[in-house]
Amino acid sequence: MAREITAQDRILEKIPLFTSLTAAELQQVREKFVIKSFKKNEVILHEEDTNEYMYIILDGEAKVVNTNEKEKEMLITMHRSGDFFGEISLIDGKTTPATIIAAKNSVTAIISKKDFHSLLFSQSKVAENLLRILCSRFRDNLKKIQMLNFNNGAERIKMLFLMLSEDHGEKTDEGTILNIRLLHQDIAEMTGLARETVTRILDKWQRSGEIKILKNRFILLCPEFESITL
Repeated sequence: MAREITAQDRILEKIPLFTSLTAAELQQVREKFVIKSFKKNEVILHEEDTNEYMYIILDGEAKVVNTNEKEKEMLITMHRSGDFFGEISLIDGKTTPATIIAAKNSVTAIISKKDFHSLLFSQSKVAENLLRILCSRFRDNLKKIQMLNFNNGAERIKMLFLMLSEDHGEKTDEGTILNIRLLHQDIAEMTGLARETVTRILDKWQRSGEIKILKNRFILLCPEFESITL
């Protein structure tokens, strides 16, 4: 009897790492993952374990943070349903200076280094997809470096929003909605700016009609904002 397809299977099908797999191949992939649930603010992956496991968010959100010498958490990025993290450390064996924390109650699929390597060697499609994804992430990192090189705070935030719109943007008649909740402190940490600077810039953009803060705290980038070129 064929196994019933679950909502978690549907998410795996849509993940770029597995999109080209057949149903049978995807089933082999599914068998290598362990499904775990995490409560809000619970650590999903500790820094010292980043070279032992890769995770995929099946439901929920997670934040990637780095702790500086003053024991202060700095937000690096956010992950949501369908996103995965840790594959690079499984390849080179080095830990990543980051901790993964559930931003809200979440369900994740976790694969060990041994099973991940087995998957790469047995599924050539996965290896090919991974190469494309790594190239894309390399280009994204170049954009982040470019963003941090801007001396003007407004230019940094504009580039951050435009970058986020590529992965989290939803096109509407009014503009692009960033389907990710960002506090002013989150934006400050991702751009290297003071929180007060972020607040001042966002308030100015709201008054000029370039952005709107929606009731769910998502940000709407209006056409005036999207026409900006950096």
